[in-house]
Amino acid sequence: MSTPRLPIVGIICDYEIIGPHPFHIAGDKYIQAVVNGCKCIPILIPALANKLQVEQLLTTVDGILFTGGYSMVDPINYQTEPAKTGTKLDIQRDKSSFALIKSAVASEIPILGICRGFQEINVAFAGSLHQQLHTVAGLLEHREDKNVELQQQYSAAHSINITANGKLAKILGTTKIDVNSLHTQGVDRLGDGLTIEAQADDGLIEAFSVNNATSFAMAVQWHPEWQCEQNINSTKLFAAFGQACSLRQQVRGNNG
Repeated sequence: MSTPRLPIVGIICDYEIIGPHPFHIAGDKYIQAVVNGCKCIPILIPALANKLQVEQLLTTVDGILFTGGYSMVDPINYQTEPAKTGTKLDIQRDKSSFALIKSAVASEIPILGICRGFQEINVAFAGSLHQQLHTVAGLLEHREDKNVELQQQYSAAHSINITANGKLAKILGTTKIDVNSLHTQGVDRLGDGLTIEAQADDGLIEAFSVNNATSFAMAVQWHPEWQCEQNINSTKLFAAFGQACSLRQQVRGNNG
């Protein structure tokens, strides 16, 4: 008996200089979440910017995961003011993600954005970001404490209020959960055609979905990929994304 074919999920890479050489890399926690949470096969999408063959790539994958990262989305993509001095940017990744996001949605390919990926999707739909949340009056401290152990950095930091009867509420089966918080940027103006799925107590948007998407198209500001099998809400989120990728695989197979 042949082994069932699993859906393929593309994971966007960061473009990093390590030593003297450039690398296209993705965190293991995201790869493991795709394998164990989505039950899909992960492949890495290099941050090739305008050299990325988007149309052909989209005929190969059944879903795309836009991950978190240590760099910030370049504000030149949504405003005229440049990034603050010393801000870590990844222009290659910005261009790669922006090339994929709307094309994937239009092609009915499921997408899930996490942290930086959440911010990329918002900007792709003409939204804007706060460059430094900790300087905005009235907002909570959303950054992690880098002086504590990793496990503590990813522990629950605050609760979020999930929109009743929304897409995320239907996946999780609840309207309030606790989440971790490890981000400097955050949504200022929500992008066109996006719907709020969750907010923190300070009003900051923590999750949204794409209105006109005919497949799964959602993004979250927190990090559900961290030890996702140990968190029931993370398990439900990745399972829903994986199920959408499985349905896309069936459609792709029928059309092939």
